[in-house]
Amino acid sequence: MSLGRISVKKIFLLVSGGMAASMLAICAVFFVVSGQMWILASGILLMLCALAWMFLLTVLFSKRLSIFTRELCRAMDQMISGSGEPARAVDSETLFARISYRLSRLYGIMQENRRKVDEERQELQMLVSDISHQVKTPVSNLKMVTDTLLSKSVTEEERREFLQGIRNQTDKLEFLFQALVKTSRLETGAIRLEKKDAPLIDTLAMALSGIVYAAEKKDICVTVDCPENLLLSHDSKWTAEAVFNLLDNAVKYTPAGGAIRVFVEQWEMYVKLSVSDTGKGISESNQAAVFRRFYREEEVHEQQGVGIGLYLTREIVTRQGGYIKVTSEPGQGSEFSIMLPTR
Repeated sequence: MSLGRISVKKIFLLVSGGMAASMLAICAVFFVVSGQMWILASGILLMLCALAWMFLLTVLFSKRLSIFTRELCRAMDQMISGSGEPARAVDSETLFARISYRLSRLYGIMQENRRKVDEERQELQMLVSDISHQVKTPVSNLKMVTDTLLSKSVTEEERREFLQGIRNQTDKLEFLFQALVKTSRLETGAIRLEKKDAPLIDTLAMALSGIVYAAEKKDICVTVDCPENLLLSHDSKWTAEAVFNLLDNAVKYTPAGGAIRVFVEQWEMYVKLSVSDTGKGISESNQAAVFRRFYREEEVHEQQGVGIGLYLTREIVTRQGGYIKVTSEPGQGSEFSIMLPTR
């Protein structure tokens, strides 16, 4: 029989019975050898005293165990409900104190896990709400245009305009889904950024190739100032994605005939990569908010975009050990600076 399956009460009864039987056997042996009745009587008296103290010990231990069990159950109930931290025992050397200490540690771990779960739940709710908000407008526009095409006769020119509107809305949805996939893969660790020594000018060239046509269409002058021999340990593909997002925003919010400048400075511990423009600028109160997911200022809602580019840029830069900052004044343009560590 396993000792762990025997109750405490049965263990004390077995010990007491064994002790009584042993003492009776010893007294009987002494009585047989000596023939003295007082030896047998003394042995029986000692046995009765030992049994009395054993009974008292059993009662006290049973009460103490009952109190400890009740406190342990209450502490565990509090931990499950999250209503309070289990109280720690004063004496740190007892078994009860050691159990209490581990319960306190377990409670702290449970609270931290509960906090993380709550944060993830809130973030998921916000993400679903943001995606719903972003998808609602293009879907409504698509339904309105298709209903018009199905219910009314239109000229060839109007049909082409409607089809162009459908194309614009589907492009917006495609961009949103691609941005969400990229962000999700970064946040969940499905993609790990691999830093390698590579010329930074090549990374800038990849980023600039995505905005050349749009800049030429608005007659925006784009200049680049970067040492050709500058090697930097970075993930070239994802850093180009981050810089492209900055350049894309600069082209969107810079009026026709404006200018965009990309310049690189090498510091002791960081390489500073800046993108400045002559656009509308950002008010100080909104500068911290522009890096939030799906955030867009009220004044720029007529521009295409979903407000995820700067958030994605910050994620890419942060995961390479760097940081990003913005300097801007309304009407004076903006300057976004990416700081990437040299090592």
